[in-house]
Amino acid sequence: MARIAGVNIPNHKHAEIALTSIYGIGRTTAQKICVAAGILASTKVKDLSDSEVEKLRDEVAKFKVEGDLRREVSMNIKRLMDLGCYRGIRHRRGLPVRGQRTKTNARTRKGPVKAIKASK
Repeated sequence: MARIAGVNIPNHKHAEIALTSIYGIGRTTAQKICVAAGILASTKVKDLSDSEVEKLRDEVAKFKVEGDLRREVSMNIKRLMDLGCYRGIRHRRGLPVRGQRTKTNARTRKGPVKAIKASK
């Protein structure tokens, strides 16, 4: 298993697909990395030479991935909450942030239904 950006890349997958196991790298970015490193996207990871894996490491290092990216995202959310803007308040209350309806639905964001005892 090749280790890139602190993540074990699966051997049995194509290079392009295997790179998507790194947080912050999707299909498009993985394609760009493979082209920049001069590696065919259809090459299996186990067939890559050490020099090719090193090229991939160098290309991935140019992007913000894994811990740095997670930290940046959480700091952005924390900044919104500290500002007290609408989006920050929605994050703080655990409600949908991007304008979705909440009268019905929004269960994923709000959590399980809190039962209200029927009064007689």
